[in-house]
Order: sequence, then structure tokens, then C-alpha cells
Amino acid sequence: MNDNLLKINPEQEKQKIIAFLNQTFKNQNIKNAVIGISGGIDSAVSFALLNKALKPENIIVAHLYYFDSKFDEMEKFVREKGVQTQNIYHISIKEPVDSMIKLQNINSNEISKIRIGNIAARMRMIILYDLAKKYNALVCGTENKSENLLGYFTRFGDQASDIEPIEHLYKTQVYQLAKHLSLPDEIINQQPSAGLWQGQTDEGQFGFSYKEADQVLFLHLEKQLSIETIEKQGFSNASKIISWHKQNLFKHQVPYTLH
Repeated sequence: MNDNLLKINPEQEKQKIIAFLNQTFKNQNIKNAVIGISGGIDSAVSFALLNKALKPENIIVAHLYYFDSKFDEMEKFVREKGVQTQNIYHISIKEPVDSMIKLQNINSNEISKIRIGNIAARMRMIILYDLAKKYNALVCGTENKSENLLGYFTRFGDQASDIEPIEHLYKTQVYQLAKHLSLPDEIINQQPSAGLWQGQTDEGQFGFSYKEADQVLFLHLEKQLSIETIEKQGFSNASKIISWHKQNLFKHQVPYTLH
């Protein structure tokens, strides 16, 4: 693997994203933003960038957890950046999600884990968009390019947003930006997880690392190299990674319509 393949200039990237955020909020004549924060690196970086573009009093933060809350370190960070107490929402979504599980009579198996995770992701968006209506705000998404290309998102759930500050950056590039933004080590070093079920991690579910996936996706989709050529460069999971990408392409193509 080539550690320099996806190297960015983090200061230039930071300034570019801040300018994009400033211009978008100005164009929409909206001054407030709502952002869902899990406690992981993507939402932390998205918040940190948003915090540089908007006044702290114009940012509404929501930590919407189903399992145990992991917000302590992130809440400390958010408060240090000036977000007001009344603009920090710390809400358990367990009761409404469990009500939906009961309504749909969902049992405990591997497929059901995905269904429940999707329900939780969509419940979070119901709350975020309700807060956006309350505060006349845009919902700030936290998706990165790796998740987007792998289709690792819930349609109408964590994919739903009004503005995406880091969707053009691969996961490993988000880490570069996080370090440049001086995010706490406790946040940077957290194991990436969508929180779909207890003990779930992104890389455990994939069966490959973001470090490998990012380079394979870049070489195949942007540099147009064949899977065979990429495998010869030492990427043993290249075929599996591109299969993930292809099997989830439909998420970018729906809804199917007549033209």
C-alpha cells in the first residue's frame, strides 16, 4: 500500500470546505445548522468545520443513541467550541425504535440486525429534520467518500442531509484532516462504527480495512485500473471491495423512473 497515494493538503482542504459552507448558507439565506453527532471521527470533523463557518450559537448538536451513549468526550469538545447548552440534544431513540421493532414483529437474526439498524438510522433523521424545522436550519451530513462509494449508508437515514462537508474525502483523508484540526485523540482513535448493533464495527462488517478500501476504490474508479492489476500491487481484498461497491450501486440509482 502507498501511504502517499491519497495524501491531501489539510489546510487547503479546510479552507475550501469552510468557504463552501459559508457560501451555501449564504445562498440559502439560512444561518442555523443541525448536525447529528455519534462521537466518531466523521461527525467530529464535520462539526469542527461547521464550527469554523458558523457562529457557535447557530449550531444545534444532537446525539441520538440506541445503545449506550458515547458522547462524553464529544460533548466536552462541543462545549469547548462554544455550543450552548440549550442547543445540545442528548436523546435516547431506544423507545421509538423498539416500538417499531414490535410493530413490525422483527425477530433476532442477522437480517433483522440490518433492519433494526436501518430503523434506528431513519429515526435519527426524523428527529434531525424536525429540529431543522424548529430552528429553520440545514441538516449537515457527515458521510465520507468511502462510505458513499461502498454504499455503506441507510437510504433516507444517515444518507439524508442538506449539505455534506466531507463527502468528497476518503476515510483516510478524513483522518488527515482530523489531526490537522487537532481533534482529541480519544475521538480520532475510536474504532469506526455505524452503531448498527452492539459490538458492530465498520471494518469488521466489511472484512477489509478503510486503508485498503480507499486505495482500491481510488485506483479502480478514478485511475481506471483493473482489479487484477490492483491485486498484483498487493491489495488482496480488491475483488471484495469492488463487489461491495457494485452490489450497492442501486442506492445511487433509485428511484427508477420513466423519462
